[in-house]
Amino acid sequence: MESKRQEKISRLIQRDMGEIFTLESRNIFNNSMITVTKVNVSPDLSIAKVYLSLFATPDKDALLTSIKEHTKLLRGQLGQRIHLQLRVIPALHFYLDDSLDYIERIDNLLKD
Repeated sequence: MESKRQEKISRLIQRDMGEIFTLESRNIFNNSMITVTKVNVSPDLSIAKVYLSLFATPDKDALLTSIKEHTKLLRGQLGQRIHLQLRVIPALHFYLDDSLDYIERIDNLLKD
């Protein structure tokens, strides 16, 4: 169970990472639509697990690899935005959130 502090930091990171991906998707990620669906922060606030939903891309794994390669740049931009709220910017770990794909697959199976 997350503490109130963890929840606040998670929401802060989710909002700011969403804005960063909106701005950077044009330049770095070939106009792919990247949505931050969930962020979990460790109790010591040193690690943030960022779950992403990827759209408008034929190869989601390649895009996720590209995002992981740009982690240092993304963490730096996040640090510029939230450095007044946090003393140490958490390390970012990106994961693919396939819950929307799972829901769509179940919906298609129910229709058939």
